[in-house]
Amino acid sequence: MPEFLTSNCPLKCSFGTAPAPFQSLPLPGKPVFMAALNGATITDIVPVVNIPPFGMCSSLANPQVAAATAAAQGVLTPMPCVPVIPAPWAPPSPITSWTGVPLATVQSKCLCAWGGQISVVQPVAVFAKESV
Repeated sequence: MPEFLTSNCPLKCSFGTAPAPFQSLPLPGKPVFMAALNGATITDIVPVVNIPPFGMCSSLANPQVAAATAAAQGVLTPMPCVPVIPAPWAPPSPITSWTGVPLATVQSKCLCAWGGQISVVQPVAVFAKESV
């Protein structure tokens, strides 16, 4: 059975310096799992609301990092992380959805526009037995 992405699952970004907890907003009828953890759909990708900053960003694709690095004469200069998420979590749960939108699992990942891959560090133990 799939293990679902829920609030408080720690996330990491491949260009970030610190993990941060995912947050899924409680909505009427949205799945709530053990310990009152809100389940996530693949569209729960709003920066700061769902996907938090990851400390400092070290991606040269990030214009702030590129500008700071240029100003430092080519020495990589990380800048505060502000995730930009252009696409949903993938892959989605093949068996469970909420109002027609698939749930995200702990195997799902999303990409930041600056090239970072966002993934779950350690899942919160939540399993499903049947479709919602």
